[in-house]
Amino acid sequence: MKKYIYIITIGVLFFSCNKKSKVEQTIEEIPVSMKTHRFEQAFFDSKPEDLAKVKAEYPDFFPVDTPDNVWIEKMQNPQWRELYNEVEKKYKNFDSEQTEIEDLFKHIKYYFPTVITPQIYTAIGEMDYMNKTIYANDKLIISLELYLGKDHKFYTTEFPEYLRQNFEQRQMMPDIVSSFAFGILPAPKDKELLSLMISSAKELYLKDVLLPDYTDAEKMGYSDKQIKFCEENENYMWEFFVSNKLLYSTDSRLPNRFINLAPFSKFYLEIDNDTPGRVGQWIGLQIVRSFMENNEITVQQMLKMNAKEIFELSKYKPKKNE
Repeated sequence: MKKYIYIITIGVLFFSCNKKSKVEQTIEEIPVSMKTHRFEQAFFDSKPEDLAKVKAEYPDFFPVDTPDNVWIEKMQNPQWRELYNEVEKKYKNFDSEQTEIEDLFKHIKYYFPTVITPQIYTAIGEMDYMNKTIYANDKLIISLELYLGKDHKFYTTEFPEYLRQNFEQRQMMPDIVSSFAFGILPAPKDKELLSLMISSAKELYLKDVLLPDYTDAEKMGYSDKQIKFCEENENYMWEFFVSNKLLYSTDSRLPNRFINLAPFSKFYLEIDNDTPGRVGQWIGLQIVRSFMENNEITVQQMLKMNAKEIFELSKYKPKKNE
């Protein structure tokens, strides 16, 4: 009986491995080894007399025009120490996160072989939700204070729900991809809504290929309910853009209505409060996905193409409302 169970287990494992695409199997073999530097631990676990040593080890974290007494006050400040203690509860051991980041960079190295694999730096910052992660050349900086969980006491009175919902550990990898994309994606050359939709969708498509195990909700930073809204109303939203001649409009109000971070999208209809923000990005992603499905082209080539060409060759047709 034990032998029979063993054979079944081996068979299941073999089948699971074979289910992986050849691309994913190749990616697994790419050697990536990263080192993690825990700046927040080095800083808050040190005494004031050790500040010079910490500064020497992490010079990029100390602006030259900031006097030492500022850092010493921060080191001893009860509120900063409370924040550090909360981060330690969740991330004292960063091994699983490092493993996931290394897997992400295996994917990045597959699609972008010349990219420098950075060293990882964890830190505690000023809760700048627009810069939760920063990827620059040889450094990847992660602000751990923004990944404590959406219902953490530090967030509930300071941030609205549409921001808090992305203060989860699971959002760390999509945020890192966004930081990476910022350095390689060209800015849109025009301000037409379609161009902005597809430009932001290129970043989202990178999450498709770099984070294949993540859901659409996680890639978008949506809840399951918000993704469901988009899927169920794709045709209605597309008809709204087309019938109101918004796709080629350069109206400066459109980015805030449909592209930029916001609690909801602004169709100026009764349903607005039920919509997620950034639906223009989501529609743009469907266009880019359709383009990639209908054209023999690499990811790198697609990223360099202009929005109109991608749209015209996409053969995009929104799903019909049931």
